[in-house]
Amino acid sequence: MFPVCDPFILRFDPPLRGGDGPLSGLTVGVKDNFDIEGAVTGNGAPEWGAAHGAAARTAPLVERLLAQGASIVGKTHMDELAYSLMGLNARYGAPLNAAAPDRAPGGSSSGSAAAVAAGLCDVGLGSDTGGSVRLPASFCGLWGWRATHGALPVEGLAPLAPSYDTPGVFTRDAATLGRVAAALMPDGDAGDAPPPALWAPDDAWACAEPETAAALRPALDALAERWGGLDRRPLPAGPLEAWLPAFRVHQGREIWRALGPWIEAHRPAFGPGIKERFAMAAGLTDADFEAAAATRARIRQAMAAAIGPGTVLLLPTSPGPAPRRDVDQSGLEAFRNAALTLLCVAGHCGLPQVTAPVATADGAPVGLSVVGRVGTDRRLIAFARAAFGAAGQAVAAA
Repeated sequence: MFPVCDPFILRFDPPLRGGDGPLSGLTVGVKDNFDIEGAVTGNGAPEWGAAHGAAARTAPLVERLLAQGASIVGKTHMDELAYSLMGLNARYGAPLNAAAPDRAPGGSSSGSAAAVAAGLCDVGLGSDTGGSVRLPASFCGLWGWRATHGALPVEGLAPLAPSYDTPGVFTRDAATLGRVAAALMPDGDAGDAPPPALWAPDDAWACAEPETAAALRPALDALAERWGGLDRRPLPAGPLEAWLPAFRVHQGREIWRALGPWIEAHRPAFGPGIKERFAMAAGLTDADFEAAAATRARIRQAMAAAIGPGTVLLLPTSPGPAPRRDVDQSGLEAFRNAALTLLCVAGHCGLPQVTAPVATADGAPVGLSVVGRVGTDRRLIAFARAAFGAAGQAVAAA
């Protein structure tokens, strides 16, 4: 059992404030892989903070939040070097999941999610490489947004896998999420959208645990009634089960290129799961990477053709609710692999994804996700708000 830790690794007293703007009055917790001038960026591992010291400047995305009026109340705990999805850090502990206290908070943006769920801040800033915003949002009963890859600046964000790394945001309600997205992406696509074409692929939904699929079914049915049915065709580019190996290899090779030299120089004492994952990444070859890159290219091409201007892809955010905090490592790894099968869809393709807290299964939250075309983040958030309502419940036609 991992000990409980405060969601914040550092609190600012008083909070950091910028100018007045559309985010005035909102408080933000920032994941500890974003630089804030004068503060040490720990990246989930004490060796990283010791090696890098205090940041010389603030990450541009954090500066943008401040310039738009938000107040930064602290930096939040995260998984070691962001290479996990559970929020269980062997070095620091695990923040409490206020929505399900006996379960994992999710990671790697664990502290940002936990702080928002506990009401300690209004907004959590995270990063999402393999699911590190989407999964904690589902586990903690939050709204979560993974931004289109490349749409928001990543300077001053510690890298993991550069062609996957993208910022993301947690909130307790859809209105706040839309407010933050409008401030961060003022030039984003927020105009009138064509009528949605809803796509809920059978192969993706087969990845959900039966109780979770049943819990999410009323939301799907309400959407189908409101917008004229669901397309259930499977995802393109071969069986979905083949997407995950390519994701793990391609992402793993990028991770080792980004972090391998530092790891070899500093030999951090990684916890279980993290240690084995980096060892796997270290063993990947250029040939492995090239084969995975070819598979990824086919997936991206097929998905670009399949997702039209009005297409909204509907997915279970997670195969099930958060694992309990006392689950053993083999159980966590099995859940991780099942989750990544769903999470790699947007990850492979750099797509925006919004998860809404629409149901519970086994007494804990589960999210339903909407995925759209590249660059349609604000439109996607607006759709999710219209579809699920302010409280995160599916809204049937009047």
